[in-house]
Amino acid sequence: MSERFLVTGALGCIGAWVCRLLVEEGVPVSAYDLGDDRRRLRLIMDDGQLERIDFVRGDITDYDALANTLAERAITHIIHLAALQVPFVRSDPVAGARVNVSGTVNILEAAHQRQLGSTIAYASSAAVYDATGAIDPATLYGVFKLANEGAARVYAAESGVASVGLRPFTVYGPGRDQGITSGPTAAMLAAARGEPYRISFGGRTQFHYAPDVARAFIHAARSASTGAAVYNLGGAARPLQELVDAIRDVAPGAAVDVDESTRLPFPDELPPPWYELRLTPLEQGVRETIELFRAALAAESRSVDP
Repeated sequence: MSERFLVTGALGCIGAWVCRLLVEEGVPVSAYDLGDDRRRLRLIMDDGQLERIDFVRGDITDYDALANTLAERAITHIIHLAALQVPFVRSDPVAGARVNVSGTVNILEAAHQRQLGSTIAYASSAAVYDATGAIDPATLYGVFKLANEGAARVYAAESGVASVGLRPFTVYGPGRDQGITSGPTAAMLAAARGEPYRISFGGRTQFHYAPDVARAFIHAARSASTGAAVYNLGGAARPLQELVDAIRDVAPGAAVDVDESTRLPFPDELPPPWYELRLTPLEQGVRETIELFRAALAAESRSVDP
């Protein structure tokens, strides 16, 4: 049977990269998202690639609409990325619970009722950890992600729905413009613009390049899982200052620095088990990101010139 992917949250950073990689493979992909802002997709894809995506404006909290989409599109694989980030959950916890928890249960139930058969790949988060590395989320966002991991285990045990949850950490790259760890990418965009920027946290963290993360989700969705596995994305933790140095190598004189007085409320390095993943070297990822930002800014400038 030929593949057809449904990607929820397809207009977000990782979702956009998943769509791009699947389009490059020639795999049909349905982008399921309640929004209509395609700027992240346009940042990394050309018009011809965008035309090959089947856009479905859908609400992840609407079970019937989701189930109908799976049937009508003959979906074979699901990558579930739709979620409200920490600031949005904090400002509206009820909506956060509907989207982040009920939405995930809808995915699991729809897959069960359809007898999908393939592995559901879904996004968990480093936010399930506290600063010591214990599973003890300090935000509702983290609590909701942990609830999703529990729901996935129950669906595997009771209904045979296979899943792989992945916990990325500091995701960076074109399209990463939301969330508490988006500062490194904002710094790269500022460097491309020739503007100053201060990253709001320091110390060390694991950097995960957005295209690498997208590849991991695609690989997980194709894996022959039979349970409900959860993995952290790996790689050695790097100091934020090394990221700044990499930015300055590409943009000499960039006025980028780090607030070393503040730390993320998570461990520097997420513990094993790590999902087996080829990681792009930080220096290469930073260079590619800044170069893409420069190209996008140049194209934008040409479009507004009289």
